[in-house]
Amino acid sequence: MKASPQHDAATTILHIVISVVCNDFGNVFCVSADLSLFRFITTELTRGYFLEHNEAKYTERREKVYTCLRIPKELEKLMTFGFFLCLDTFLYVFTLLPLRVILALLRLVTVPCCGLSGSRLLQPAQVCDVLKGFIMVLCYSMMGYVDYAMMYHLIRGQSVIKLYIIYNMLEVADRLFSSFGQDILDALYWTATEPKEKKRAHIGVIPHFLMAVLYVFLHAILIMVQATTLNVAFNSHNKSLLTIMMSNNFVEIKGSVFKKFEKNNLFQMSNSDIKERFTNYILLLIVCLRNMEQFSWNPDHFWVLFPDVVMVIASEVAVDVVKHAFITKFNDISADVYGEYRASLAFDLVSSRQKNAYTDYSDSVSRRMGFIPLPLALLLIRVVTSSVKIQGSLSFMCVLLFYLGMITLKVLNSIVLLGTSCTFVKEANMEEKLFEPPPSAASKESQSVSLNTSGSALWKHITSTVLPKSDSDTFLTTPDGDDDDKIINADTGLEEEGLKQRTPKKDLLEIDRFTICGNRID
Repeated sequence: MKASPQHDAATTILHIVISVVCNDFGNVFCVSADLSLFRFITTELTRGYFLEHNEAKYTERREKVYTCLRIPKELEKLMTFGFFLCLDTFLYVFTLLPLRVILALLRLVTVPCCGLSGSRLLQPAQVCDVLKGFIMVLCYSMMGYVDYAMMYHLIRGQSVIKLYIIYNMLEVADRLFSSFGQDILDALYWTATEPKEKKRAHIGVIPHFLMAVLYVFLHAILIMVQATTLNVAFNSHNKSLLTIMMSNNFVEIKGSVFKKFEKNNLFQMSNSDIKERFTNYILLLIVCLRNMEQFSWNPDHFWVLFPDVVMVIASEVAVDVVKHAFITKFNDISADVYGEYRASLAFDLVSSRQKNAYTDYSDSVSRRMGFIPLPLALLLIRVVTSSVKIQGSLSFMCVLLFYLGMITLKVLNSIVLLGTSCTFVKEANMEEKLFEPPPSAASKESQSVSLNTSGSALWKHITSTVLPKSDSDTFLTTPDGDDDDKIINADTGLEEEGLKQRTPKKDLLEIDRFTICGNRID
């Protein structure tokens, strides 16, 4: 049978392509020889490469692995230090604040009786303490009208999905309340202590005080609903709600890991994680107290709750470690940055102990981390007083001993924190910043210096470049277009220079919890 012309042409083209391929690759692929196939397989089995040809790339990859391995240790150091800072602020509300309020009230009574009319009745810090005490007393009396048992059964009657949505909404509302609540309290403190010679630019102390009372009460109610929802999850039979609430922590990884973070953004998120972890510990304490009360303080029931408590804490720690490890990996941030964060928090503590301190340390922690202790302390007092019945002199003695123990714990914690903070500040070489003036005075001084500098520079630039230096009749002529452009360019350049001087780049000490909350993180 004779082959067709088309078949002959295709065969010819195929042979030409095979020959070209064989020639190009050094006869590695050859159709008719079995030896070339054996050589290809041998080459694939024995082919080698040298990693040192790209040493920088592989060294960088190894450092990233080491950074991820260091993150748990460095992060937990920061979290532990931040936890004790929050604990110190929280214990302050129960221990030293009542004593400071009593001393301020005694001064308020004794100063007019002693005839010291020229002196101030109360110092600004004492005014703030009295306001805090009055807020706590009023809010506690208002919390007495809230029925915890009715709230528990109302929440327990809802479906699992509803409770999951409610818990997420409560977390968002808690962050919004914290962001606006400290502003309300700061506005009250400043309104009450503002010098009288200044022009009145506020609505009065009483409206600010009523707003602060309303805020603390509503925030305490919100935390109570959050604790009740967590209590329902602990007491559910199949633990499905608790599992869903724990899985919500892992959703946080998706929302944080794949975003661009800088050091300041990561510092803000680290402070938020410290506050969230401490708040969760207090919520777990409230849940345990309520459950132990229902079972007549039977210690066996505590060991029933203990595995669930450990599971919640372990999931929180695991989520924080994974989240921070991948954020530092994707954004090329070193693990040493957590040491800088720790030094910044320590600087706040050390600077608040100076004579020229412009804020109380508890308020400084509130601004830095978003942790406001008043609502949480109010809720804990409400739960403890409703769960523990005090009857007889022996019970009062136990309460007194417990209070003295809390004061001892507060003092020891403050001493250890102060010594540790001094060590961190020295290691970070931040001692010189302790002697700098407060931000208000420093900002006024820098503004005056920048204005004087810009004014002198403008006059010097105009007289040297624009105004001619020739005969006197030249001054009578009108400057031409080139001279106008020079004047405009000089003004623009000096304005930009003044803006750069007036808006310096912020460091970690100037970044608080809410400074960059409104900024978008691309």
